[in-house]
Amino acid sequence: MVHIIDDDPSLRGALAGLLRSVNLDSRTYESCTEFLGSAKPDVQSCLLLDVRLPGMSGLEFQSQLASHAIHMPVVFMTGYGDISMSVQAMKAGAIDFLPKPFRDQDLLDAVNSALQRDAARRHAEYGFSAIVERFQALTDRERQVMKLVTAGRLNKQVAYELGLSEITIKLHRASVMRKMEASSLADLVRISERLAGLGASHSAMS
Repeated sequence: MVHIIDDDPSLRGALAGLLRSVNLDSRTYESCTEFLGSAKPDVQSCLLLDVRLPGMSGLEFQSQLASHAIHMPVVFMTGYGDISMSVQAMKAGAIDFLPKPFRDQDLLDAVNSALQRDAARRHAEYGFSAIVERFQALTDRERQVMKLVTAGRLNKQVAYELGLSEITIKLHRASVMRKMEASSLADLVRISERLAGLGASHSAMS
């Protein structure tokens, strides 16, 4: 889904037609406010955004996307762009900055790059969500064992620290490996680091 924000209705229609010709769905808006007030499907998406808009400009809107929990990649269009504008947009993470008039292929290339980036982001988020769900399925004891074994403790050391038998720790450890879908201890360590790095397991594993 390509979301087109431009105050020129003829350009919005032309862009929607161009995208439709390559089997890309689009929605059009005349302002950032209209876009914010609309329902957005949870699909691979990007923003095709004019720099100069009535009310909030495209560059201002780009700086506020995160606060609106919008993580779509942005492709800018402008008829008045200059070097400082393009630098500002690219530093803020824009995929491309296209001066009007632009070639159809240049726009399609930029849109495809944006959609690919969003696909990668969504894949990473889905993967992390699955890891969190698996971690939440662990019992409190399994989380304790996971914390200690990924910190480098031997089974007998974990058993001593938790006041359990070594065979019990081995059973818990095997259950952790199975539930977390870890193929090895090194794999489990990487999973633990990823959870801790995003703050998902600090409270549960502390």
